[in-house]
Amino acid sequence: MMAIRDATAMRAAVADSWHRSAAAGVLAEDSCAPVTVTGDQLRDLRDAHPLARVFPLLDDVLGQAARDCDAIMAVSDEVGQLLWLCGAPSAMRRAERIGFVEGSNWDERLAGTNAPGLALRLGRPTSIVAAEHFRHSVKQWSCAATPIHDPIDSRLLGVLDVTGGDAIVVPQTMGMVRAAARLAESELARELLVPSRPDPGTGRGRIAVECLGRHELLLSVDDGWGQRGQVRLSPRHSEIFLLLASAPRGLSGDELAVLLYEEDGGSSTLRAELKRLRDLLGEDLLVSRPYRITADVTGDWLAVEAQLAAGDVAGAVRAYRGPMLPRSTAPGVTRLREGLADQLRSAVLHSAQPDLLSTWTRSVWGADDYDMWVRLRDLLPTGSPLLALAEGQIGRLDREIGL
Repeated sequence: MMAIRDATAMRAAVADSWHRSAAAGVLAEDSCAPVTVTGDQLRDLRDAHPLARVFPLLDDVLGQAARDCDAIMAVSDEVGQLLWLCGAPSAMRRAERIGFVEGSNWDERLAGTNAPGLALRLGRPTSIVAAEHFRHSVKQWSCAATPIHDPIDSRLLGVLDVTGGDAIVVPQTMGMVRAAARLAESELARELLVPSRPDPGTGRGRIAVECLGRHELLLSVDDGWGQRGQVRLSPRHSEIFLLLASAPRGLSGDELAVLLYEEDGGSSTLRAELKRLRDLLGEDLLVSRPYRITADVTGDWLAVEAQLAAGDVAGAVRAYRGPMLPRSTAPGVTRLREGLADQLRSAVLHSAQPDLLSTWTRSVWGADDYDMWVRLRDLLPTGSPLLALAEGQIGRLDREIGL
């Protein structure tokens, strides 16, 4: 492993990345980044990814510029896997020698210091020039990358990157990359704002709920009479709605209070919250005696449950964007959140599929899951590029808990 001799002369963010790369077990002599998804799995990931809707736009705006300067445009997902590459044929052929190919993973813990991985880590635009790369084989390249975020909830969708030679080491490159990423976010927002064609009124509403990895619910509401829109609920209203959506037969005021408050909550406070929520949704969608949602409710957490029930663990992992309402301390929400997380974790742990275990450990909620790292290590074949990472993370956790 290369000693980090020149860290004092480096930019602080690059030096920190070198240390993280070394601690994760990346070897400076490694020639290629690991390919973590291939074939049908890669195609499924691309088809299901939100950025699939804007990749043609990115290719047209930035991809052509990359071709003109003998460079490559790359788009990764939120865990560093390269989903799309386009660029000059000669640059694409040279990039194959360092593993810069579709399906490879450029998280800095797997590929060492690089712009897509560092942008992913820091959540901001980043450039890495030549010798700043951790691995020797990448030092002939330079790259500029920036995150792309969901325009509704600001969650990270992926990273946009341009990689090439000396020709891209100019300030204008980062400006072009950032402008293309903002254009993609604007296009995603525009699609959400295009009004839907109203259907004939059915008299029964429909509500689609997004709660995984969110601190507040996002509702897509169709009142059944041609009126559609999106509503972002407050944290308290999010808790109430989620509890009612999980109890189709409804809840009495006392039952709802027990699930909502850690201590005895005032009934008048709950009634006031319910009135405000009814005013927001409409009297036809939230009724009382018992309190219940009258609309047909679909939700991202229900989709995960359905996929687990069908034995589709991979689909459930892809659909799971994080714990539901992670900041909520409401007893009923805590029970729902922990129940779904435990069910999914158990399915992944017993799946014996290294790619699923690796996806879990690369997430925020799974990064310190000791049992998952051990299971991943035990399943990886000798020589796997992920083996050093698993060993390094197990060692880190052992040190942190004093083993």
